[in-house]
Parts: sequence; C-alpha cells; structure tokens
Amino acid sequence: MKRDIIRQLLKWKDSDDRKPLILTGVRQCGKTYSLKEFGTCYFDEVAYFNFEQNQFIASAFEYDYDVERILRELTTAVHGKKIAAGKTLVVFDEIQACPKAITSLKYFYENMPELHLACAGSLLGVALNHENISFPVGKVDRLQMYPMSFIEFLKADGMEDLIQLVDNYDNTREIPEMFSLPLSKALKNYYIVGGMPEVVKKWVNTHDYVDVDKIQDNILTDYSSDFSKHAPINDIPKLGWIWDSVSQQLAKENNKFVFSHVKAGKRSAELEDALQWLVDAGLIYRLELVENAELPLSFHANATSFKVYMADNGLLRRKSGISAKTIVEETELYKNFKGAFTENYVMTELIKLGFKPYFWRSGNTAELGFLIEANDRIIPIEAKAEISTKAKSYGQFCRKYRPQYGFKLSMKNVGNNSVEQTMTYSLPLYLMWKIKKYL
Repeated sequence: MKRDIIRQLLKWKDSDDRKPLILTGVRQCGKTYSLKEFGTCYFDEVAYFNFEQNQFIASAFEYDYDVERILRELTTAVHGKKIAAGKTLVVFDEIQACPKAITSLKYFYENMPELHLACAGSLLGVALNHENISFPVGKVDRLQMYPMSFIEFLKADGMEDLIQLVDNYDNTREIPEMFSLPLSKALKNYYIVGGMPEVVKKWVNTHDYVDVDKIQDNILTDYSSDFSKHAPINDIPKLGWIWDSVSQQLAKENNKFVFSHVKAGKRSAELEDALQWLVDAGLIYRLELVENAELPLSFHANATSFKVYMADNGLLRRKSGISAKTIVEETELYKNFKGAFTENYVMTELIKLGFKPYFWRSGNTAELGFLIEANDRIIPIEAKAEISTKAKSYGQFCRKYRPQYGFKLSMKNVGNNSVEQTMTYSLPLYLMWKIKKYL
C-alpha cells in the first residue's frame, strides 16, 4: 500500500543537513512497514535492528558511544553485512526499549552524519515525554506518522485513476455524478474501515465488514493492553475511563470534553496526566478553543477548554458500537452521531494535511468547528454531515474577522460564493485532500 510518508522520507534522505530520524505515531499505523519499504526502494540494503525482538543487542550501547564500534558489533551479531553509508538504511525499531540507543543518536549525528539512520517504536511518543531518557535535543529530525488518510485508503482500494482525474479538475468544476457517487460510497466505507493499515489490507482483500470488525476489535484490545503494560500503575484505570469516554462525549450536542463526565467525582487535576498519555500515544487529538481569532492561534488558545477526537474513524466507529450497516444505510439511529463522525473525520484529515486546528466560540451565540493557519492567514472551516451548508456561526465569524477565504465542508458538490465578503469554497468531504490546492 502506498503511504504518503514516503515522500517525506525521501526529502529527509536527500537533505544536506540530515540528522538521525525519529518516526513517531500511534501503534500499528505502519511505521515499521514504511521504513522497510522505503529502504528497499531507495537503498541497496536495509540493516534492521529490533530492540524488543533481540533484547541482547542493547548491550552494544552499554560500553560507550563509539558509533563505529556499535555498528560493527550490531553488524556481526544481527545484520551480517557491512553497513555502507549512503547505500544502507539503518533502522532502529522499538528503540524505546533501549534508552541508551536514543541517547546515542547524538553521537551518530556528530560522528557519522553521512549515515542514514531512522528510528521508530511502539508508544515512542509516550517514552520520550514520560520516561527519564537523555534525549538528544537538536541532534535528530522528527516525523509524525498517522493512520492512512482517505486518499491513501482510496489508492489502496484501487481508485488511484479516479483520484488523479478529479485532482486535475478546475477548483470551480462540479464533480459529475458518475464520480461523486463512488467517492461518496468510498467515504462511508472509510468511516467504517478507517485507516489502520492491517484493517485496510483486510478490507481491500475481502470487502467484508465482518472481517474488518474482527481486526478492529483486536487492535482495540491491544491498545487497552498497552495501558497496563506501559502506563504508570496509578494511571491505568484513568486511561480506561478516558478512553471509554471519548466516543460518549463526542456524541453530545456540545461535545466539549468535560472531565467530570469521565468518572463521577473525578476532577481535571486527577485525570490530566492520563489524558496527556493518550495524546502522546497518538490515540487521541485535542482541539483547543480560540475566542480571539488572531495570529498566531496558538497564542490565543485556551488549553483548559477543548474537544477530544480519536485518531482513527474506523476504531471510533467500532468502539462506539455502530454497525457497518447503520452507516451504509444511514438509519435513523445514526443521525445523532453522524455529525460527531464527520467532525472526527475532518479533524484527523486536517492533521494529516499538516495543520494544527482549533475551534472558535463567541460566548453562547456562535461556535465554528475549525480554524487553521495558512499563508499568514486564519482560515475558517465549517463542517456539516449533510448537503445543507447553512452555517450561522460561519457567517458570524466572517462578519467579525473578515477573512479573505474559508471553506464549507459537506456532501454538497464543489462551488463557491461570498459570505460576508469572504470567498467561501464549498468542498465535498470526500475531496478534503484538495484544500491545499485551494490555498
């Protein structure tokens, strides 16, 4: 399956000031697969070292940080072939199991900058932020990986020709029904399947929702097991409470995350660390409130008022107990949750596009789903689950802040109009990947 991360890895490979790379991301999103695929396609050799599968190799880092000695010993013990800088991609996988290997990256950067060294690991983000690791600040490059985006899902499901055709359309041209219908259907399937590579692979091979459910159940079980294996013992029950609460709080009309709704009698001070653990693990995303929409948005964000979304729509669907049939047929029971599902999709797609989203609220009179920064401007984005694009809050935001342009995302076809003197582009949810082309 083609992953967009390969393009970023190529930029890293060819960079003049390249440093050892740390690739982080939610567990089972395809980090190891992508690094191996990248090495196979663009290097003569891949020297792969897994610190969990071969725990004894950590001993190579115990004596000192002589990188030539370390590579020589690793080669002799595991790889069996000479590592040639520029021709070999060295992969340190599950590097969080060897903190001294993380520290050694400083010396690889300083003493062997010509070597292509990439590192990954399960819950590496948690380890780097919560464990006592001597991190080589300023000596590494970092990339974040996510579950497969909708466009990656389409490519995997054999729709690459359709993507290329639609991608080349003029930004003002409506999508003909012969293309909009299959894209709409594919979006429903993406809501069901999500972007976890193992789930997508099963879907591509079988197109069987039952098979999809089974693998999603396994992944959700694995995530819950991670809590007991890797989290501080006092946080384990809290992680479970918050993890179970995300889908419930999303379904509320005002889906602001409320700590007291996680567990009766529990306050934010008791649960904040556990919530941050889930964020660092890549399992959930926070969308913070901005009431004064000025640049930079991060300066005006209110970290105490936020919404929480799951990193994968398919896992959200399964964890919420919504059947594939409910989404395909859009039954009455799905109406209340459809808006939350749409918001979760938009949030995750914006993050995969490289944006840091926020939401805007003006007292109790208006609330706009998403704000992003681009081209030194603030871009308002309204997201609706249906065809209707009436958005009172969007109009109120445009009237107050006069942005040059913005987006209304829904199932309505491509179009544009002026809202309070703001050029507003209507974009179908299934074409979200084109946002950067508009910008």
